[in-house]
Amino acid sequence: MSFLKRLIKNAFRDETVARGRSSFDTVSEQQLEDHLRIARYGSYLLTDAIRPSVDLQVVPSAGWRRDSFKDTGTGATIPVLMASQTKERLFELFMDLLDPLGETVDVVLESSHDTRRRDHVDTYREQIDLPILKSLLYDFEDLLTNDGCTGIAVLNPRAPMEVQFDEHKLLVVYGHNLQGFEDILEDNRLYSSDTLRFITEGEHVHSSSEEYAEQFEELKYLIGVEAD
Repeated sequence: MSFLKRLIKNAFRDETVARGRSSFDTVSEQQLEDHLRIARYGSYLLTDAIRPSVDLQVVPSAGWRRDSFKDTGTGATIPVLMASQTKERLFELFMDLLDPLGETVDVVLESSHDTRRRDHVDTYREQIDLPILKSLLYDFEDLLTNDGCTGIAVLNPRAPMEVQFDEHKLLVVYGHNLQGFEDILEDNRLYSSDTLRFITEGEHVHSSSEEYAEQFEELKYLIGVEAD
């Protein structure tokens, strides 16, 4: 099935789209389908989950950068690492980044499969052994890698540290001591750049399917998560 036919969720998130303009509006159906078929940009291969804007506001590339997140509730500033990796190495990098979290973790599964909702649905599982979780996730590698409506966060609330593999297939790490995660990124031959831009920073489009929605429900059942 073509990427276009599997497209069930559009996510146009820049200011020009908010004002009613989109690069996707200016092309024919054939031009759009041709654009959505393009997965490789140089040495970087996108997953099936997402595509950039037609006018390439952001050209996908591999790398990582340091950032920070301010908790509006506590006022605390939390260091963040954001990383993008080519499809061939993405899932293994995600699995490697889970190791510093410890032997027992909590899991959050994130879904935006219900197109009637404008927000995400999060489901939670506390206290699962990391080796067991990894074994389950390997069985759902295709879903986690290629579904633009599935995201997962794995965390150690006692540290606290968190690794997200979001619906854009970006890797995001939160925590006050991130050196171990930085070492893993370097070991995976990812370069660090303060000017690196991610696909979320421009107009983009997500892809999913009914099959992936069904697989997501199966993953929820096997992990044993509960709705918020």
